[in-house]
Amino acid sequence: MNGRLRELAPDASSPTPLYLQLATRLAAAIQRGAWNAGEALPAERTLSEAVGVSRITARKALALLVERGLIRRVRGAGSFITPRTQDPLSVLTGFTKKMEQRGFAPDSVWLRRDVRVASRDETVRLGLAPGASVASLGRLRRANGIVMAVEHSALPVSVVPEPFEIGASLYCYLKARGQSVVRALQHFRAVNAGAEIARLMGIAPRAALLVITRIGYSAEQRAIELTDTYCRDDYYDFVAELHR
Repeated sequence: MNGRLRELAPDASSPTPLYLQLATRLAAAIQRGAWNAGEALPAERTLSEAVGVSRITARKALALLVERGLIRRVRGAGSFITPRTQDPLSVLTGFTKKMEQRGFAPDSVWLRRDVRVASRDETVRLGLAPGASVASLGRLRRANGIVMAVEHSALPVSVVPEPFEIGASLYCYLKARGQSVVRALQHFRAVNAGAEIARLMGIAPRAALLVITRIGYSAEQRAIELTDTYCRDDYYDFVAELHR
């Protein structure tokens, strides 16, 4: 840890404020993977002594990174590196696999798993007959114990006849049943968190969120998944590579 801390020491001769230098260097270290997601940062006193600044300077630097969503503070426990994921828009990958590839420990907390009559919107988007039933799934998607997103999915009962058989990964379940999602259309929109979503995520009501609506298609080009994912914008970066 001492080596990592020494690299953060600001330059006293620079006109840039010390707290801003410290915040910039720590942010760069986090982004290049020098600190692991969920790892605890040293206490303000330890940090200030290691890099040669006052505790007030260290506190201001950490507060800046909290605002940027790179670290989070837990009352009575300290400061921790926030899990964050870059999500390439051209690759179809389930949440569980995506988090595992980035070194996070993913898990889900089930909010609901049942079968009900499809709504009008679900009937249209999934191409169902009027009155058809869907498997209705609601989950908190977490990485290292932190809620990254709230997800609501609907799938035809012919695809998911027994929702309680789904394990950690919906896409693994679908693959095992020979019903893999091989293509998807995603629509993005910005919203303000409603009271229930805010409570589930532990954020302030009306906080900014990004909602991704995904329609997943099978190899037969049949719509088999309709998912709304409410993402915290401080934990997600979406990346699109463009070519001329």
